[in-house]
Amino acid sequence: MVCAKFWYMKEFAIHLEPEQKKPLYEQIYEAVRDGILEGHIPQGEKLPSTRFEAEFLSCSRSTVELAYDQLLSEGYIRSEPYRGYYACDVRELYHLTDRMQHTDVPGLKNEQPQPEYCVDFSPNGIELSQFPFSAMGRTMKNLMLDEGEHMMQSSYPFGEPDLRQSICDYLFRSRNVSCSPEQIIVGAGNEYLLIVLCQMLGACHTVAMESPTYLRAYHTFQNIGYKVQPVAMDQNGMRVDMLQDAGADIVYVMPSHQFPMGTVMPMKRRLELLRWATRGEDCYIIEDDYDSEFRYRGKPIPALQGLDRSGRVVYLGTFSRSIAPSTRVSYLVLPRQLLEKYRAHCGFYACTVPVIMQKSIYHFMQEGYFERNLNRMRGIYKAKHDFILGELRKCRWIRKIFGENSGLHLLAEIDTDLTEEEMILRCREKGVRVYGLSEYFLNGSSGLQHPVLLFGYGGLAEDEMREGLACIAGVV
Repeated sequence: MVCAKFWYMKEFAIHLEPEQKKPLYEQIYEAVRDGILEGHIPQGEKLPSTRFEAEFLSCSRSTVELAYDQLLSEGYIRSEPYRGYYACDVRELYHLTDRMQHTDVPGLKNEQPQPEYCVDFSPNGIELSQFPFSAMGRTMKNLMLDEGEHMMQSSYPFGEPDLRQSICDYLFRSRNVSCSPEQIIVGAGNEYLLIVLCQMLGACHTVAMESPTYLRAYHTFQNIGYKVQPVAMDQNGMRVDMLQDAGADIVYVMPSHQFPMGTVMPMKRRLELLRWATRGEDCYIIEDDYDSEFRYRGKPIPALQGLDRSGRVVYLGTFSRSIAPSTRVSYLVLPRQLLEKYRAHCGFYACTVPVIMQKSIYHFMQEGYFERNLNRMRGIYKAKHDFILGELRKCRWIRKIFGENSGLHLLAEIDTDLTEEEMILRCREKGVRVYGLSEYFLNGSSGLQHPVLLFGYGGLAEDEMREGLACIAGVV
């Protein structure tokens, strides 16, 4: 929480709260960002050096460097070699966005303040307290000192070659994905890569999606102009027998951990899906390998791409879960027959991920931090998974629990006379944020007889989970 708005040429006063779940670097980032947006730090003002500000705030220099790197990547500040960091003027863009959205603008009569939650069961929450910030900060610092000029230049259109090689090696070891570095395209987020992919594939396609599904992908396809056809699911995932009636030539699936249902598609269904893709001349499967890193029961099933012998699977992966969402680093693995088409239609696009972020992740992987951090997080998330599962099983108002074998959330069917919407509203009044399954259905009707809630636990401590469940018990 920023408690002071007094900004100086040499330093700026920020009240850091180490006991918060929010990392210190994020608190510094938000304070500087808000200062620039609110005009307390004028355009062109030089920011304190990372060393000086770290001493002033009594924190590590790498913490300040991480905050500055995030501000730099988002365009709030600029860097001048051997001179330092300077504030950029983004206030006009900020106020224009505010006027368009009519939110968070002091003085508006119709202002709708966001409610504050004591507990948020967000399925997107992750644990960052154990992240090796010092290692990542040291890597970024060394890169700027040793290769600063290169860090400020544009990347290769497909992404940095050494990072693509590391991704290629990692995918083969962990997911049995068969590819070469030239098949990998690095981009800033899954939605961006889907947009670029669809531009390459061309217009007038119909995409089959599981219902319920991942809504960001759904809206992305709709914005592009693709027709989206919902396909029902059973206990094994998307029903392949319904694809013919759907008239789709592209299928978007999450076979390793379907969101939001948590279904893991078994081998037989995967082979049926691959067989479907070979029936059409230009049929493709987009495999979003969502949450594949975190599985708590049985051995991981290889990626669909590794089973593909006809070049019909486009693999989509991200570092948002395995490292952090703010990296904004995702990657596509294209079938070889689509490479030339991609080069012709989209090869002129500049890579949207800063070189320093790509190089930092490359060194993070090469020096072993990535694997160690991933193994540590698997243990942490499994402990959280086992805890919330045990707590839910004690609740008499739970009818059924499912989707609990992998990922960072599970689902529970609630025994109550309330509707799902009523439950969400009453929980909000008690300071607990819960998420209903109904909103993820594409056909407008979920057909659910009882409310089903998603319980994300990745970013919660055990006492927060227990407190949140106790509040829900008072609602049902």
